[in-house]
Amino acid sequence: MRLHCSKILLSVFGLSVAAPLLAAPTSGAGDVDVTAEQIVPGSGTIRFILYRGADGFRHEDHAFRELSMAAGSTSASVHFKDLPAGDYAVMAYHDANGDQKLNLRFGMFPKEGWGLSNNPKVMGPPSYKASSFTVDKRNRSIIIDMHY
Repeated sequence: MRLHCSKILLSVFGLSVAAPLLAAPTSGAGDVDVTAEQIVPGSGTIRFILYRGADGFRHEDHAFRELSMAAGSTSASVHFKDLPAGDYAVMAYHDANGDQKLNLRFGMFPKEGWGLSNNPKVMGPPSYKASSFTVDKRNRSIIIDMHY
């Protein structure tokens, strides 16, 4: 009986030491602050769509994370917290009509304000490579210029 109690105490002690380590952010985790500027204030929200990797880039159903802010000012900021180390890209758009998608004319030209991380010059579908940035243990700040 005495041996059994010792094992239980050791197990409980081990869990109490390991639990904070298991709850800690992923090694290499970093935070990213994203600010959309040059917003035409109005109704709706500014949606920030974070992509991890090129697969599914610009398709919201493949987003890694999403955050939104009211579109009542000329700028809007969000904070993506505890991101695993790696490459990411952000698309921001002004969802003026609240349908939670970037509305397009003729299936390819945005009807609503939009912007991408790194503010690449776009002459066709934007590429993940031109918009991507690396997240590591340091915090990053990204500014996106909106286009209407």
